[in-house]
Amino acid sequence: MDRRIDALDVLRGVAILGTLGTNIWIFTDPAGPLAPLSFGGDPGVVETFLRFLSNGKFLGLLTLLFGVGLELQYRSAARRGVPWPGRYLWRAALLLAEGALHFVLVFEFDVLMGYAVTSMIVAYLIGRSDRVVTAWMAGAGALLVALVGLATLALLALPPGGTAAVAYPQGWLDQVRLRLDNLLVFRAELIFIVPLGVVLFLLGARLLRAGVFEERGARLRGRLMVIGLGLGVPLNLVTSFAGPAWFMVDRYLLAPLVALGLLALVTSIVHGMKGAPGVLRRGLSGVGRTALSCYVFQNVAASVLCYGWGLGLATRFDALRPWWVPVAWGGICVLFMALSSLWLRRFERGPLELAWQWAYQAPFGTRAPAER
Repeated sequence: MDRRIDALDVLRGVAILGTLGTNIWIFTDPAGPLAPLSFGGDPGVVETFLRFLSNGKFLGLLTLLFGVGLELQYRSAARRGVPWPGRYLWRAALLLAEGALHFVLVFEFDVLMGYAVTSMIVAYLIGRSDRVVTAWMAGAGALLVALVGLATLALLALPPGGTAAVAYPQGWLDQVRLRLDNLLVFRAELIFIVPLGVVLFLLGARLLRAGVFEERGARLRGRLMVIGLGLGVPLNLVTSFAGPAWFMVDRYLLAPLVALGLLALVTSIVHGMKGAPGVLRRGLSGVGRTALSCYVFQNVAASVLCYGWGLGLATRFDALRPWWVPVAWGGICVLFMALSSLWLRRFERGPLELAWQWAYQAPFGTRAPAER
C-alpha cells in the first residue's frame, strides 16, 4: 500500500513539473499567451522537438491522476458511510474558485477550472455500473474527437503562417485586464478539457481499480507502455512536425495516449526501486505532495522571470531561444523540488493545500478526512 501511495506522489510531481515544460514555452515567448493563439510561425526543428517532449502529455497524466484522486475520495466516503457526492461538490466549487483566481491573476491557460467542472460531472458517475461509465466515456470521447476534427479543419483553412501575434502587455494590471476582456477566448480550451477530462477521470478510476499501481498490475502496466510509448510516441512525433494545423490532434488525442505509457513507466520504475529514496525521488514526491501549491507558484515564478513587470527575460533572452528555455524550466523545477522538500519538513501539506483544507472544513465545523 505504501509503495502505491509513493508511486502516486512521484507521478503527481512528474505531472506538475511536466505541465511547466509545456507552459514555459508560453512564458518565455515575447508574445506570451497570445503566441499560441496565432497558430503560425516555424519554431525550427530543435524547438519543435523540445515542445513535443511535453505538449499535452503531462496534462493527460495530471488528468488521469485527478481521476485516481476522485476514486480515492469516493472510496473514503463509502468506507465512512457518508453521502456521495455530498461534500465533494463543495471541494469542486473551491477548486473552481481557486482556478478562477489563478486565471485572472496569473495565467491565461489555467486547468483547475476545467478540472473543477469535470469533477462535478464525474462525481455522479464514479459509482455507477461499468455499462453506464463505458457509455459516458464513449460519448465524451466521440464529442472530443468531433471537436478536435472541426478545429483541425478550421486550422487547415488558415493562411500559411497563421495570423500575426499581438504584442502582450508587460504590466501586470494590463495583463489582468487583457484576461478579463478576452475571457471567452482564453477559456475556450475548456471545450476540449471537459470531455477529455471525463474520459481520463473515469479511465484513471478504472486503472486504480484494476491494480495498475500495485504489484499485481505489472502486466497491465506493460500493455499501457506498449500502447502509450510504442504506438503513441511515434504518432505524436509525426503530428508535432506536421505543422500548427495539427496542434489539436497532437495535444488532445495523441498526447493523452502517451500519458498512459508515462503513468505505467513511472509506476514501474518506482516499484523497481530498492532502499531509501534518492534526492530526485524525494524532490518529485515533495512536489507531488504539494501539487496545487507548486502548480500555481511555478507559474508565478515563471511570470516573474519572463514578463516585463518582473525580470523581463522573455524579451532579453529572445535571441537565445530555444536554448535558454529548457534551462529556465530546469531551474524552476530544481527550485520547487527543494522548496517543497523543505516545506514538508515542518508541514503536512503545501501552503495552498493548508488554506484550501481550512476553506473546505469551515462551513461544516468538523474535521474533513485527510487526503491521500
